[in-house]
Order: sequence, then C-alpha cells, then structure tokens
Amino acid sequence: MNHHHLRGPQLPPPRGPLSGAVDAYLRGTGPLPAPADAAAADPYGDDLQLALYLCYELHYRGFAGVPPEAEWDPELLRIRAALEQRFLSALRADAPAHDSLDDALGALLVEPAEGTGVSHFLCDEGELWQVREYAAQRSLYHLKEADPHAWVLPRLWGRAKAGMAAVEFDEFGGGRADRVHARLFADLMTDLGLDTTYGRYLDAAPAEMLAVVNLMSLFGLHRRLRGALVGHFAEVEITSSPGSRRLAGAMRRTGAGPAAEFFYDEHVEADAVHEQVVRQEVIGGLLEEEPELAPDVAFGIDATEFLEDRLGRRLLADWRAGRSSLRTPLDRDRAPREQEMSHTS
Repeated sequence: MNHHHLRGPQLPPPRGPLSGAVDAYLRGTGPLPAPADAAAADPYGDDLQLALYLCYELHYRGFAGVPPEAEWDPELLRIRAALEQRFLSALRADAPAHDSLDDALGALLVEPAEGTGVSHFLCDEGELWQVREYAAQRSLYHLKEADPHAWVLPRLWGRAKAGMAAVEFDEFGGGRADRVHARLFADLMTDLGLDTTYGRYLDAAPAEMLAVVNLMSLFGLHRRLRGALVGHFAEVEITSSPGSRRLAGAMRRTGAGPAAEFFYDEHVEADAVHEQVVRQEVIGGLLEEEPELAPDVAFGIDATEFLEDRLGRRLLADWRAGRSSLRTPLDRDRAPREQEMSHTS
C-alpha cells in the first residue's frame, strides 16, 4: 500500500466558497466550484488566493490525505485555469506598467533616499514580535526557496538557461544540504522560536502573502509566461541585497539570533552577485533569443512590485496600529531559542 499521500502539511480551513469547494474536492467529499464562480471572485481576496494556493501546492509537496494523482486531475486543472485567469487579468489591469523593460529595470536599481518599506521599518524600529511575524509569513516561500523558479529552466536555453541554473545552484546550497537557502531559513525560524514544519503558517497568512507566493507558481508553471517569470526573478534578485542588509540589521538589533542574522547576511553577498548574472545572462540571453518577450519581462517586474507593495502596506498598517498582521497571531511572549535556553540554564 502506498502511504506517500499521508505525508505533507494538513489542508487549511477554507476561507470562502471557492476554497471550500476545492478543499472538499481534495478530501473527496464534494464537487468543485464552477469556473463562473472564479470569474466573479475578488482576484486578491482570501477565498480565491487560498483556492489557487491549494491547487498549486499539489505541484510541490501536496497535502496529507490527498492522493498524488490529484496533481493532474483534469477537473481540478480546469478550475485552476479559471482562478488563474481571474488573477492574471486583474494583475494586467491593476499593476502600474513601465513604458519599457529598460525603465522597469532602471527603477529597480534606484534606492530611494527615504525608504518607507517593510525592511526599513524592521531595521529602524521593528520589534521582535514583528520580526517573528515577518518570518512566519515569508516561510510560505522561503521553506521552498527557489523551487518556483526552477520550473522555468526547461523553457530556457543558451545563456539564459546557464545563467539561471548558476543562480539556482547557489540557492540550493551549491551542492551542500546544510547551505540550501530553505534550510537556512528554517534555522532562522528556529532562532525565532517558530515552528519549521512546512506549511505550518499557511492558515495564519493573509491573502496578500498568498498572492505573492501564488504569483511565482503562476509564472513558473506556464511556458507562455516564462518571460514574466524571468522578470519576477530579476525583481527579487536586484532588490534583495539592499533589503537583506536592512533585515540583517533588524535581526541584530532585536536579538533574533545568529542563524537569523546569517540568513540575511548570506543574501546580501550572494544576491549582489546574482543581480549581475540575472541582468546580463538571464535577461540578456533570453532577449537575444526571443526579443519579443521584453514586454513580458517588464510585466513580471511590475506585477511583482505591485503585489509586494500590497503586502507591505498591509504589514505596516497592522504593525503601526499595534495589531498582528497574521490571521492567527503568534504568542508575542514566546522568546527566541537562545533566550529560552538562557532562561532555563
């Protein structure tokens, strides 16, 4: 008997009729929603984003109790396509667009003199409970860091494929299991007293965080969106180094722990190198072969910035009001690992 389907994270509670129907279908207890229901849903809302996340996660580690065959279930793929279309159409309509790829890339290279984003807030004034919430939210991606981007490798060739593979090799630890970035993030979570179980904070994360992760899967799983995935990857890598420097400072200032500091210190150095590879080899190589994809690359950058800005506004609004950014708040009194050890020694 194959017990593989018993592994994986638990299915989270639904957040509305769409996610409720997808959840019931995965459990074998009910039908899927109609595609028309997806077309009428809030494209950025909890219900659609969770339903889409459930569909996408079948291509990663799946869920406990859901058979592996569900990954390619034709009916599930049909409703996933309707959810994707609603999400993608909204992004094309709502994300501010640069006039050209050069403009989009140029904007990424400019650091504002007075930064107001999440990394600035955490570096300058964030408290430990906010650092812990940030890590819990980001764990939805960082515990599978670089996995969504690996989907694009079979869709590239030449310089673009070689450059992308070189960056991914670094993300996956350069052949060392203890240096895989997902492993390093789990170590960061341990320092912060967080549960490192894959998918543990899915139910706690708001729709804004789900949308950020879903975007990577959307771009990665469709060959026609390979240019957008490269744009997304460029946005992440180009902005990562200065942001990681601020987050490393936040970890030190709040006493998060050595592994927490190391994770962001590692990204300051690695992503400064990756930026050059992505711009020159991945984007340069892609457009050398397929220059018609330049607008798609720009869209990938613009859509990523749009969703990250939405998430940032949500986090900062909650934190500045003194409330949790999570649907299920963490215990603010729980100390990171080193502090717990010192209290018991």
